[in-house]
Amino acid sequence: MSAPGTLYVVATPLGNLEDLTFRAARVLGEAALVAAEDTRRTRALLTHYGLRTPLVSYREQNHARVLPRLLSEIGQGRDVALVSDAGTPGVSDPGALLVAEVLGQGGQVVPVPGPSAPACALSVAGWPIAGFLFVGFLPAKKAARQRAIEALVHEGRTLVFFEAPHRLTQTLPDLAAILGDRPAVMGREMTKRHEEFLRGPLPDLAREMGARPDGVRGEVTLVVAGAEAAAARLLGRDELLEILREETRPLKEVVAELAKVADMSRSELYRLALEARGRRPGRGAKPGD
Repeated sequence: MSAPGTLYVVATPLGNLEDLTFRAARVLGEAALVAAEDTRRTRALLTHYGLRTPLVSYREQNHARVLPRLLSEIGQGRDVALVSDAGTPGVSDPGALLVAEVLGQGGQVVPVPGPSAPACALSVAGWPIAGFLFVGFLPAKKAARQRAIEALVHEGRTLVFFEAPHRLTQTLPDLAAILGDRPAVMGREMTKRHEEFLRGPLPDLAREMGARPDGVRGEVTLVVAGAEAAAARLLGRDELLEILREETRPLKEVVAELAKVADMSRSELYRLALEARGRRPGRGAKPGD
């Protein structure tokens, strides 16, 4: 009896076909079968590299029907390559189901690493990332989505979301309302011809998406600073004092602007602004005075 085959979990390009690794190309060419989320997309990839490996459609909707065939192929000593539409299988796609089944039967599963949408977006975020939490897709319904976001308010790690382009005008305002003025990066169509990165505080990204009458198209990955990174952005007393000493605008205007990034209350900031101008706050003075 022949030894069982191997399930290779193969990362494929997000868009640019040149991002396929040499090893991935070899594995896809040597496998007896490629289980693909979208056979048309994967066929284009294989054709680009001159590969003729047979394809079978494998997705969440047909998992139960296709699974026996894939397990049979592996059981008979043939290797199967698993790919998703783009990036690394098993991350917000049905690949994890197949991996679990193969492992459950004592089979061998081997990763073939490569492109990953979360890693791609994190690499260009622009702030230090000591750790991150992959959230994936938020719930489509507003109430459930808001509850899910509220549960992340105190999460210190950077947050990574996937989102459908037609839901951005609902998701971004909710993120801004609950998480506040945190820095964020939205990557759209990454590595593709119409690649776009938008950077700025969450409210700015929400306004930008709301101002596009035709919305956006393509895959979207959103990176949002965690609570610790957001807190790290707050300016301390010495930094604020230096800024305030150079300001000539009315106190009310200056305090309102700096309150968004100050590591102190608005009243404390107002007193600091008076100190910077060589004045002492009178009894009952308020920031709006």
